Amino acid sequence: MTIKNHQKICLTVSCCIFVLALILSLFGHGINEGIDFAGGMAMEYTMGKEVVQADVEEVFNAMGINAAVTVQGANRDEVNIRIKDIATEDVQTIQQRFVEGISEKYPDVQQSGEVNYVGPVAGRTLLANAFWSVLIASALMLVYIAIRFDLSSGLAAVLGLIHDVLMMLAFMVLLRSIVQMNSTFIAAMLTIVGYSINNTIVIFDRIRENVKKTPSADRVDVVNRSVKECLGRTLNTTITTLITIVALYVMGVSSIKEFALPIIVGILSGVYSANMINGYTWALLDERISSRKKGAKKTSAVRA
Repeated sequence: MTIKNHQKICLTVSCCIFVLALILSLFGHGINEGIDFAGGMAMEYTMGKEVVQADVEEVFNAMGINAAVTVQGANRDEVNIRIKDIATEDVQTIQQRFVEGISEKYPDVQQSGEVNYVGPVAGRTLLANAFWSVLIASALMLVYIAIRFDLSSGLAAVLGLIHDVLMMLAFMVLLRSIVQMNSTFIAAMLTIVGYSINNTIVIFDRIRENVKKTPSADRVDVVNRSVKECLGRTLNTTITTLITIVALYVMGVSSIKEFALPIIVGILSGVYSANMINGYTWALLDERISSRKKGAKKTSAVRA
């Protein structure tokens, strides 16, 4: 089996993941938006002793409120509470009723952090800003790589970035039951855009060196050789980074996990695209551009 066929298989796998995520979204099982996007409030309380999650949920059920409760803290004595779809004027009322209801079982309950409220308009603004951030970053990277290398490299790298961002979004759909998309996801996405482009640049730099050594060589063979030469470096940096991020996910609180999980997905996707897709996309684009140039020269020669 050739590398070209491997590339087709990799693209097919990616497309299947994207399509599955799209189908789930169409049937109402899309991204689990947190309060940063959907609007709502978040608050944290120290309960004074180890807390049972069902006790907190029971209080909110009695209030007729659907709240997402997360138990955290080294002694499991803290709770993070998130409530969607509430009005600004209801924030203080909900706090007061919750403290009154939970004090029966946890008399030492105290607010341990600020209460954050995000309106739906602010959520839509944040989502729009995230879209423009990725778009502007991709455009600037395209310009830089096109100048630093060539247009084919720039296009291939940006297509790889789009692939990685879509992969992160797809897994946010597939893992919606364990992770919400909040502002931390935007930070994770922009982090992965930088991390992924770094892997791609390293491989493209080696491709350029190998093209200079053997300018007449088949472009796919050049990519194969370049990827193999960079594979050790790629694996070492990826594994050491993953060790740290996985440790953060396993040992961190919920807010850290919401950042770490997309990072893990993005790192794996970035390595996957940099080594199995981007270089071969460059080879395809470069061969087509070269053939067009040759065709244009032949046409000019015939006319002359």
